[in-house]
Amino acid sequence: MPTQRPSWLPSYIPELQGLRGIAVLAVLLYHCHPRFAGTWFYPASLWGWTGVNLFFVLSGFLITSILLESRLKPHYFRNFYGRRALRIWPVYVLVLLVCYLNAPWFIGPTVWVAIRTAPWWAYLLFLQNLFHLALPPAIGPTWSLAIEEQYYFLWAPVVRLLRAPWLLAGVLSSFLIGAPLFRMSHFSWITPTHTLTHIDGIAMGSLLSLGLYTLPIGRRVWLAIGLIAMPVGFIAAATIAGGTAFLDTALTTLFGGAVLSSIASTGARNPLNAILRRGPLAYYGRISYGLYMTHIMVFVYFGWFDARMDHLGLLGSMAVVAFRLVATTLVATALWYGFESRILRLKRFFENKSRQNPSG
Repeated sequence: MPTQRPSWLPSYIPELQGLRGIAVLAVLLYHCHPRFAGTWFYPASLWGWTGVNLFFVLSGFLITSILLESRLKPHYFRNFYGRRALRIWPVYVLVLLVCYLNAPWFIGPTVWVAIRTAPWWAYLLFLQNLFHLALPPAIGPTWSLAIEEQYYFLWAPVVRLLRAPWLLAGVLSSFLIGAPLFRMSHFSWITPTHTLTHIDGIAMGSLLSLGLYTLPIGRRVWLAIGLIAMPVGFIAAATIAGGTAFLDTALTTLFGGAVLSSIASTGARNPLNAILRRGPLAYYGRISYGLYMTHIMVFVYFGWFDARMDHLGLLGSMAVVAFRLVATTLVATALWYGFESRILRLKRFFENKSRQNPSG
């Protein structure tokens, strides 16, 4: 069975940018959740961590689509890893440099002590999530990035070598089944952020891509599947899966449905698609990587503002949240236009001419 992009599916799906925006804002608000104590929004803010799961599903779909389209083309590995390095490494290394060179502020107590005690080598190798380490808050979000890099380092060769779609589906299904089993395990080497316990989100996104590229299913059927998966995942997360090792499985179903629905309905003229395609959510989706990587660092840097607002109670807490949102947005915007977007222009040296997907 050949793998090819469905004729109805454009090379760029703008709605996914809006979903990225939702994901990063959810994470940001989650890290502000103590400030919402005593408000109606507090219970919702506690679920903001699920934005990472949405990121995983989106990433799995987008990256696997790129791999499937390019796996028979020349320079497969050079192009993929070159583009991946340009997308990830510059901001990642910049964040590490800022944190380590300002160690007393972000890591402590001094630069030299931080270099000797903090696992800098694990960060460079994207292995920090595999060890029982207390990650400094400023670079705590890097655990999810490490999972993605480990996954794609191995997934790219697998996609290249296993030509039969059913073999790829088998590998992905094993990830979906194995993740909750590892979450239930009591192995001493399993960390709370271990790749094997969080791999189901990326696997779901990859499976969506594989299905779209191989199964002879029409657009309306895919949309129906997505619309059914969302309430099923939501209800499961709110009931039988809540508080269990299958919570992430339910969330993966929910977000897989949301991503699939957005893909199958791309271009539709309705308010929801319009909100995802343009406006604030789409903008936050564009700057999401820089915002995700730097937001806690910005929180720490402006901790003095939090201290000044504490005596004002709830009003002060809302001022802190508003200030954090503005500050992180400005930093991520400057990072995107002054740094990220300029470096990403170099992707033209690592691309297949037939594909132009700014989401990759």
